[in-house]
Amino acid sequence: MERPLLAVLLLVGLVIGCAVGSAYARARRGWNDYQTVKKSVPGARRGAWTLVRGVVVKAGVIALLLFGAVAYAAVGADEETAGPAPSQAPTESERPHR
Repeated sequence: MERPLLAVLLLVGLVIGCAVGSAYARARRGWNDYQTVKKSVPGARRGAWTLVRGVVVKAGVIALLLFGAVAYAAVGADEETAGPAPSQAPTESERPHR
């Protein structure tokens, strides 16, 4: 009777050991992944700010170009001449005054 009890205890120990071992392996992989990502965060943050800086510079250049175009259009409209204005000629119904 002792052998079946010993076999059952060994089987239960094996199942518990497998469950604990696989949980430990998952925890260890998770910890290693966490440490890897933690080390890469400063580089990723620096890369993100570099991309944001590039977008801001491009938007600033476009805004300056638009502002320059509007300013040029505003100044250019005053300088354009349509030609000499027609002078008023006396009409035939009017008499010349002395």
